[in-house]
Amino acid sequence: MNIFDVFLPRYNFSERHATNVRGQPSDILDVIAVYRVQEDPFLRPVIALKELPGRLFKRLSSSPLDMQDFILLARTEHALVYGLAGAFWHANYGLCSVPSPDAFMAIKQGKICKLVLGFAVISVSKTQCRLITETRVLCLSKAARQHFTPYWFLIRPVSGLLRRRMLWSIRKKVEGKT
Repeated sequence: MNIFDVFLPRYNFSERHATNVRGQPSDILDVIAVYRVQEDPFLRPVIALKELPGRLFKRLSSSPLDMQDFILLARTEHALVYGLAGAFWHANYGLCSVPSPDAFMAIKQGKICKLVLGFAVISVSKTQCRLITETRVLCLSKAARQHFTPYWFLIRPVSGLLRRRMLWSIRKKVEGKT
């Protein structure tokens, strides 16, 4: 079974990106586990621009959204899965407190969305793996879907760029260690 299906088998929106990486699955997952978007000099200003309206109107005062805002749902031998819940179309993302994987699974309704961000590593040879990132979003109500849909079409190109940059950065760090 696909590990992403454990946490979000049904979803309204998704995107998937992949790259090949020279390295071992455990090394790749270790790099992902400590990855921070804010370390990427290209992505930092992209996120800052996205968050600018929220900061200007004092609706966002916390640090920029990054991987530490996600809850680790699972780590297996070949995958890492993170979760986030909120009203992502709000300037402050409308984040919900999700203290554990069980709490994430228990969220079943509301004017919010559940998001799963996962990384899977598939060995293709003794020295190379296929690194796949998949993002899934489930809108928990009709109202959430009405708000999220235009947001998704607006943010989707940036999200795709962010995921591809993540893969590039992870590959560069892993291959720099070998």
